Amino acid sequence: MSERRKIRENERNLILFLLEKLQLNLNDYPINENVEEYEGGVMQSIGIGNPDVSPYEGDLIQANYIDADGTEVVITLTKDANNQLLDLDFWKVDFSKLITYPTPENLSFDE
Repeated sequence: MSERRKIRENERNLILFLLEKLQLNLNDYPINENVEEYEGGVMQSIGIGNPDVSPYEGDLIQANYIDADGTEVVITLTKDANNQLLDLDFWKVDFSKLITYPTPENLSFDE
């Protein structure tokens, strides 16, 4: 992991959208102001929680996105054992660098 940095507006907006999709809000899952980039920021995954406090407990929601190069990306918002946000995880199926950061209108959901 890398040093913590301030959360970006597009990251915050995506998390808020995913929480709203679940009919949750910031009272249920507050968003930390500081995050950690995973994989040197290649896929844009971030750690939202405090990595020293609580381990992964489960997925809150998963969304699908098609990047600018046509490659599928799976986006997962996770929680920790203390029921707090843990990660916003991006998994591009070919493991290449994310080209365009997703916006809510570009997401799809398996229902």
